[in-house]
Amino acid sequence: MTLLIRQAAPRDRPAVAGFLAARHSARVARRGALVQAGDHPALLAEDDGTLLGVITYVVDAADCELLTVHAEPPRSGIGTALLDELERVAAAAGCFRLWLVTTNDNVDALRFYQRRGFALCALRAGAVDTSRATLKPEIPRIGDHGIPLRDELELEKSRVASPPA
Repeated sequence: MTLLIRQAAPRDRPAVAGFLAARHSARVARRGALVQAGDHPALLAEDDGTLLGVITYVVDAADCELLTVHAEPPRSGIGTALLDELERVAAAAGCFRLWLVTTNDNVDALRFYQRRGFALCALRAGAVDTSRATLKPEIPRIGDHGIPLRDELELEKSRVASPPA
């Protein structure tokens, strides 16, 4: 496999939208808001023109939010390659903090992020229940591994960029 990681271009919008929709991530509920992931910048992972992974993100001053990340096949290094490139993008944008929100049932993601230097920084107990009731009713009640889906967990990685001299 020859993996190419690149910034998404406007022509990629339909492919990104389809990739996210197939993974139930076109709309992301987090921190009490519903966000259209495809409306934000994206990094793509491709092999010979085949889309294998997408990260969407939001740069806001000194923070960069990792909004979504999906890679196929899982555990193939594609997610890590996308995350590494996002860290470079965030550093180039002057971000000091890279952060994300996941859910209490997503133990695979928790393992992935913590192994890559992210640390838990916030728990919003009941936030997924609230999002299900007010923003995104299709959020299931039971998540991965049969775990009740109810809480948001925020993780962060600080010092993505060097502080100004």
